[in-house]
Amino acid sequence: MATNLSSPVTGGAQTGFTSPTYTIVADQAPDVNAKQFAVVALGGTQTGVTVHSVSSPFVVAFWRPKQLAQLGKPNPVTGLLPSVPKNTYKVVTIKGVTPLAGQPTDRMIIRTEVSVPAGADLADLWNVRAALSAHIGSLGQVSAGLGETVSTGSL
Repeated sequence: MATNLSSPVTGGAQTGFTSPTYTIVADQAPDVNAKQFAVVALGGTQTGVTVHSVSSPFVVAFWRPKQLAQLGKPNPVTGLLPSVPKNTYKVVTIKGVTPLAGQPTDRMIIRTEVSVPAGADLADLWNVRAALSAHIGSLGQVSAGLGETVSTGSL
């Protein structure tokens, strides 16, 4: 896979954090069609944050389809495709969080899923890339706001 992380990862802005960074190492992915990285050290000010451990994981994984879908042939009469399969890629972050003081951690899971119509990688690559660029840029821009939404429930 071309997707890779380099260490350290610069974190997005969050209220109460100062210049957050995450030192990562390659980790064993749960399947052959994935790459996974574990957070082993923190940088900046992130009081109370823990790094990866067995009982409190902190990993980021990138997934691609096991089998990439391709377009079929258009209908010979109408010239239209009968269906357009999708190739689905995912980024999954898992972090152990404490639901109540004194309780064991539970896994928080964040998923971003990208479902690309087969063929668009050739026929419309620039618009595929523009969608990814806007999505990732939007996530980076709303990092602190999303943290506030998760803590207050206000959108």
